[in-house]
This record gives sequence, structure tokens and C-alpha cells, in this order.
Amino acid sequence: MPTDLMSVLAVLDCHEPGSLLELRETRWLDARAAPYRLGEDPRAAEELAGDVAALANAGGGVIVIGIATRTDGDGEVLDRVVGVGPQAVDAGQVRELLRTRITPAPYGVRIGWSGAGDSDDGRVVFIHVPEPAPGTLFVVAGPTGQPGVRQADTVAVPVRDDDGTHWLTRTGIQALLSAGVRASGVSTGQALAALIDEAVYEAGPGGGELRAGQGGGQEVGQGASQGIGEEIGQGLWEYEREMREAHKELAGAGLGQPAGPVRAHGPAVLQDFHHARGDEPGWVLCLVADRPPVAVAAPVWQAVVDAGRLAPDQEPLAAVGCPLPSEGAAGPWVIGADARSVELGGGTWGAGRLTHVEPGAGGWRWEPLPRFGLQQSRSAGNWTAGRPPALRLRALVNLPWADAGTLEITKPRRVQLERQLPYGALAGAVTMLSRRRGAEPRTAVWERTPSGNAARSAGYTCTIPVPGGGPALRAAAMLALPTTVNPTVVACAEVLVEDPAAWARALGSGPNTRLDFDEVQTVLLDAWETAAELLPGLVGDPAGLRWAAPPTTELRITCERPGADGVLPALGTLVDLAPLGVGYDGGRSCMAVTVTAPPVMGRRERRSLMRQALVRMALEFGYVGADVGLG
Repeated sequence: MPTDLMSVLAVLDCHEPGSLLELRETRWLDARAAPYRLGEDPRAAEELAGDVAALANAGGGVIVIGIATRTDGDGEVLDRVVGVGPQAVDAGQVRELLRTRITPAPYGVRIGWSGAGDSDDGRVVFIHVPEPAPGTLFVVAGPTGQPGVRQADTVAVPVRDDDGTHWLTRTGIQALLSAGVRASGVSTGQALAALIDEAVYEAGPGGGELRAGQGGGQEVGQGASQGIGEEIGQGLWEYEREMREAHKELAGAGLGQPAGPVRAHGPAVLQDFHHARGDEPGWVLCLVADRPPVAVAAPVWQAVVDAGRLAPDQEPLAAVGCPLPSEGAAGPWVIGADARSVELGGGTWGAGRLTHVEPGAGGWRWEPLPRFGLQQSRSAGNWTAGRPPALRLRALVNLPWADAGTLEITKPRRVQLERQLPYGALAGAVTMLSRRRGAEPRTAVWERTPSGNAARSAGYTCTIPVPGGGPALRAAAMLALPTTVNPTVVACAEVLVEDPAAWARALGSGPNTRLDFDEVQTVLLDAWETAAELLPGLVGDPAGLRWAAPPTTELRITCERPGADGVLPALGTLVDLAPLGVGYDGGRSCMAVTVTAPPVMGRRERRSLMRQALVRMALEFGYVGADVGLG
């Protein structure tokens, strides 16, 4: 059973809201059976703003909508999943309400669906309020419960106790203010005078009468005569000029009044703005060094932040980066709410693309833009124990899914894979190698490996034996779920030439067992497809899983069995490297390349990407004449 906020979020992200039943409501967990009636009851907007602000003041938490509770002793217990319909919660409406009713606007709130199937009975909505910056206090206007009435000149502080939202008492507010005055090191009169001066400055020319608590926090749609320019850049004054210039150039796109102060996040400096039309989603104005400013519609910006939220030990934007302008763009630009694709860069994940997908597949999905390198993962040496083969052609795929520790390999999925392997691409690669040498192999028989199968791993092998026993050619497919040493799901598919001489005898007299380079390409292509698309089916449907880091594929060509002199043979003795052009072999027994790219793609795209990767590999290893026309 989940015991803390992170484990509750992991359960929700795995679409298992039923696992939350019997938990007690806490300072960080709030459950309600029915959605907030935002369009019907004026008290609902005040209640939602109060609940979210209270969780933020408590250090973060989550509201789960669609789970009924029961009273148990002096608290509430999550009792049963009642579910909510897909039209019951408008995420855009919720976000805009939070931005306009809470001061400061909470940053990084995530709204998601949890639950499998099309039935409303098992699906819930959750609102995750992340831990705010230290020292931040969130306030709202005092509640009225009346439609159209907003008390801009009052302040209320929502707080959480064990299982509910309450208002900080007048005594508590006075204690907070007194603590702030004491921390300032000046007298009460001086502190208040400084605050009033700041509020008057923010109100600007024509700001009218300054009322207690109003400051510069005008509502969306208030008169433009109230000098909104003075608030632009507030919070980080060194960026005031840049923010004002960008806002002036982008005002025609609908940027209205500021909705919060400037803040730094990863590589970016940001400020929230209301839309000039109150019924439209707001904006985030983003400044990044050496790039033109960009205004991003709030729902799209939320998707950008959500994409990097699960990166361990990093701010989201430090991981995924910020929106990249189109080639040749020189001035400020806009990403509207109707955008369906956003390219990102500048983060530790490298260049990537955020794409809008069907709602059932998660709304938005980040995938890396293809690139190549020579770095190896800690998994490169997995599954290499035992007697080494003469030649190994391997594709190893690292799948760093978030919350992968909750994944499991079930018996039905294992049985399904066992039915698929004999007719899959990897089995076809083994058959191709034999047929091209004039032999017609028997139907491939796949067996479980003796040591590669457990609750969190699976391993299978298919062997073409030598007459009289022993392997000549072998294919293998393996998948391992995360461990304490490696937090990544790893899938591997490979073809091994165990003994070239024995393989020649098994084929009959005459065939040359040295592989052409086009055979190497075909084997690596089939192995990559198997590791990237077939084996991950052991954990279910990966389409709904989110990345905690970029996925990578390692393509490896290695000679591993030493000769009689104890020296590993050069690759050129077992593989025809002539298509790579002239290069310095120097007895090299291994070449490898790493591809950072989405695991799932069409076969034509995968073949093109693989050829580019092999060219990069060849160039790095001294074959300077290699090109994509590899034969």
C-alpha cells in the first residue's frame, strides 16, 4: 500500500487508483467523490482555490477526484472508486482558475487521469500540487460564496490539518506578519511604509485608490489604464527591460496583464501573463540566453514542464530544455494553445520533440530527436557470461521509464512472447544467414535460458546445432526490469556466431561463414526491432509510460573468442568491412555506436537511422570514407 506522496503518484501514474483504497486522508492527500462544480456553484471555485493553496502551504500534495470516503474515528478513509466522466473536469479551466485566484499562482500543478478502460466507473482525476519554493506563502481572497463577487481587498490563508482545508485564524495571520516584521530588522512602521511604497509603485500612474491588500494584483479584464507595464519584470529586476521589450512585441498575440512575478527555472527566466481576453488560457513568457523570447500558451507550457518532471534530481526545464525557435527565427515568437508539436533543447536530455497525442495516450509525449554517440551504458556487458562466441551482433535498448519499479512481467505476457518469437524478426535473421549459404534450417525452437528467467527478467535462446551436438549459430532475446544497481528497463536481442568452423560443417561443405556487411546490417536491424518493440510487450503497453531520461540503443559488433595465441581476432576476419572503405583496422575486435531515438518507429525509418548510426561508428573508428550507401 502506498505510504507517501511519491508512492501515491506512482500508483496513479500506473492507472491503479484502486490501490489507494483504505488510505487515510492526510495533510498531503485529499479525496472527493464528485468534481468541483465550477460552472454551477460560486463556492466551488473558492473551494478549489482554497484546497490547492492549502496543499501548497503544507508543502505539496494531491487531490484525487472520483474516490468516495467514509468517516473512521476522527478522520476520513478512502473507501471506494466511484469514477468521473471525461467531461466532468476541464483542465484548462482549473489551471486558469488557480492562476487568477491564488497569489502567487502555484507553479507546476499537474492535472491527470488515472484508471484503465473506457468506463467512467474506474477512472479518477488527480491534481498534483508540487512542493513550492522555500518561504512561499499562498493566499486567496476571502470567500464570499456569491456569484460574481470577488473580495480583492481581503486576504485569507488556507491551511491543511490531518484531513481537511481550514482558514488560518486572524491570530495566526497576525503572528505571521509579526514574524516577517521581526525578520526584516526594522520597526513595524518602517516595514509597513516600505510595503505601501512598493504597492503604490506597482499600481502605477492612474492606478486609482490603493486599497489594503490590493497591491498590483488586478483581475483579468480590469482597465488597461492601470499601468500594467510597471509589473513586468517584477521579481528579477535585472530582466525587467528584456521582459518589457518582449511583452511589447508580443502583446498583439494576446498577452495581457502579468499573473505573477518573474522566476528562474533551469536555464530559463519566466513570467506568467493573463490572456488579453479573459476567457482564453494565459501565457508564459520565456527568456533563454542567445534565443529570441517566446510566449507559450499555458496548457502547452504545462505539458513542457510535465515532460521533465520525472527526471531524477533535476528541475524539469533543466532536463527537457526550453522551446526552440524555427530555423531562421530572429525575433520574439509565439506557441499558441492549438500547437501540436514543440521542439525543445538546451537541457541535459538533449534535443527532443513534445508531441500532442490522443488523450488516452497521455495528452503529450516527449521523444528525443535522433543523435549518435559512442557512450556505453552500464548494461553494455549484461548477458555476456559463459563461453564467449566468435562473433556477437547485438542491439541493447535502455528504456528509462519513470516509476519502472512498479512494472512486472506477468505469465500471460510471457506466454504471448514465447508464441511470437519463432515468427519474429530475430528468428528471420537467423534463417536469412543460413539460407544465403544454401541451407534450409528447421523451424526455430525458442527455449527459456537457464539463468535469465525470474520474476523481474526473461531470457530466451534459439540454437542451430552442430551435427553431434554443440551450438554453431544462436539467437537470444532478453529483458530485465530495474534493479537497485540499474534503475532502467533493459531489452537486448542478438545473434551469435558461436563457432564459424562448426557452422560451416553444419551447412555442408563449401559455404563461407564470413558475414557480408549487408548481412550485419540486416541482423542489427532485426535485433533492434525485437529489443525496442517486441520485448517491451512483456511489461504491458509502453505507450502510456513516461520517460525519466532519454531512451538509447547500443548497436555492437564484437569478436569475443581469443585465438590459440590468446589474442582476440580482428573484426575483419569474421565480417567483410570493405563497404566501409579504407580504414586502419589495427586488429580492432569491437565497434559500437549508441543511438538516442524513440524506440518505436517504422521499419524504413529504423533502417535509415541504423545506416546513419553505422556510418558514424565507422567514421569514429577510422573508416573516413564511409557513407550512407553502405552495401
